[in-house]
Amino acid sequence: MPNSFPGSPRLLKGGIVLIDAQTGAVKRIIALQYNPDTLTRTLQVKGVGAESGDRSEALRLKGPPVETLKLDAEIDATDQLELGEGQATQVGLHPQLAALELIVYPTSAQLNSNNQLASSGTLEIAPMESPLTLFIWSKSRILPVRLTEFSITEEAFDPNLNPIRAKVSLGMRVLSVDDLGFDHKGGNLFMTYLQAKEQLAASSPAATFGTLGIGGIS
Repeated sequence: MPNSFPGSPRLLKGGIVLIDAQTGAVKRIIALQYNPDTLTRTLQVKGVGAESGDRSEALRLKGPPVETLKLDAEIDATDQLELGEGQATQVGLHPQLAALELIVYPTSAQLNSNNQLASSGTLEIAPMESPLTLFIWSKSRILPVRLTEFSITEEAFDPNLNPIRAKVSLGMRVLSVDDLGFDHKGGNLFMTYLQAKEQLAASSPAATFGTLGIGGIS
């Protein structure tokens, strides 16, 4: 929805960008129609020495934590239908949903190619590689991710049974240098994300022992 008042700040949207991992070329940009009300982030620590009594490893970390994200995004064609926009009146939300769904599909060309290789007797066929998926949530969070959960609830339909209102629930796992390596485009983006987090932490006000009600640690 456009801003109500002149000079009001532009509302930034979260979204997903698909890029070629080798060249960095942008293949598709998908903006969320409405920003989710909540974004749930979970960090699973990669520690060493999880077993009790392993004193030499208790403070060691094997790598960055496994970060997962969950959100619910709403998509609604009501405004477009009221304006009589052709695509919405003809197919509803099918294009927007298809753009999201194709993130987790290999292309038809890839499937046909692998089928031809199998038919010609190729014994080992490499798994099909997808574009690098980036979740964008402001300039401070540009995260290489893999979609791990994906569900769509279609909540309303037009007379032709085209969906006109839907909720998309996404679960994502952030890909770190442990997953991609330092030389991969996604690995570089993860390191940029981590370094930005370090800079933000450095600017956070530090508490004192007095805040904690103690004089110090002896």
